[in-house]
Amino acid sequence: HVQLVESGGGSVQAGGSLKLSCEVSGYVYTTCRMAWYRQAPGRERELVSNIISSDGSTTYADSVKGRFTISQDNVKNVLYLQMNSLKTEYTAVYTCNPEKFIAGICRTDFDYRGQGTQVTVS
Repeated sequence: HVQLVESGGGSVQAGGSLKLSCEVSGYVYTTCRMAWYRQAPGRERELVSNIISSDGSTTYADSVKGRFTISQDNVKNVLYLQMNSLKTEYTAVYTCNPEKFIAGICRTDFDYRGQGTQVTVS
């Protein structure tokens, strides 16, 4: 039984910080990366950041570079997203997703995702 449980969201003023967590359990595939996505009302889902499971290499959306830091604890199977200097446009539901190799390419596995955690910046 796959579980992805996000937490750490909340309401914060612009310029504030939040740290999101995603506890992963039961995922039977080997992950090549883990990713954070967000979706604001009326907008497309957006990749925020991802991290390579084996070596910790990271990528970020241009809109969050220098503000967000993704990290992972491979022992505890927990993914984190430290969000600093938050902007109102970051308001969204944030979800974590595993990524696995599909036809040799590391792709997001959208079959499994958590309920998300709401981040509201005002």
